[in-house]
Amino acid sequence: MKLIETNVVPMDLTQMELVLLFFGWQACNPSHYWGPGVRDAYIVHYIHEGRGTVFMADQQYELTQGQGFVILPDTLIHYEADAKQPWTYSWFGFKGVHAKAFMQRAHISPEHPVFEARDPDIFDRLYTKMVQASTRTGGDVFNQSLLYRLIAELIASSPAGEQLQRPLSTKEEYIRQAVQFIENRYSQRTSILDIARAVGLDRTYLSGLFKERYGKSLQAFFLEYRMNRAAELLQHSALSVSEVAHSVGYTDPLLFSKMFKRVTGVSPKGSRSMEQGE
Repeated sequence: MKLIETNVVPMDLTQMELVLLFFGWQACNPSHYWGPGVRDAYIVHYIHEGRGTVFMADQQYELTQGQGFVILPDTLIHYEADAKQPWTYSWFGFKGVHAKAFMQRAHISPEHPVFEARDPDIFDRLYTKMVQASTRTGGDVFNQSLLYRLIAELIASSPAGEQLQRPLSTKEEYIRQAVQFIENRYSQRTSILDIARAVGLDRTYLSGLFKERYGKSLQAFFLEYRMNRAAELLQHSALSVSEVAHSVGYTDPLLFSKMFKRVTGVSPKGSRSMEQGE
């Protein structure tokens, strides 16, 4: 049995929407298995050759070349190579604050953890490119871009899965659109009214949807999103407090500092000092 795994230099997982943790490749021996057990990350497996069986959520899946499965965090799984045609697969492990949302878009869940590649060759190319990049300066950043390409391929390969999943309700679609608008416009002078208009709803009604979904108003959600982004900039950049304020949509640094302390409990300078261990 041949196994190759590359661990990626870890990044800060608290704010990154997606972080590649490791990737690998294995030609399994007959009947080689893993589990039952759980992992703490999302791990996409793609089958290049052979066949095997996956057990998850009281379901059994017989998979072969051109198909794959996803291990979900803290979800019990067992998988086993075929006794006569054991599979060869590659895998890609990742985490991130938006990882779950991306998997939902790909219609991956404990009830439906499998997929069929739209373009089987793409997974071969992605793995090869990751291996090549891992030895180069800046390769970790390049491999981050390849992770997004992998996720995009999962989403593109999911039309069959889409028919098996419950479609988004109208309320969920409004919330999704509002969150997407916030992600794209948080760095600009954007008001709650702007968000509501973009979605086409009354701002009070939209805020009620956020309260129902997240346990907080739209205003609180938007403020926390901006402050989380500001905290990331304070920790991972040399921008001044004023520059950070402008980067998250505040023209008044004093107002920004006041709101940052209200959300986080510390001042922007205090947050940076704590991160640097000063």
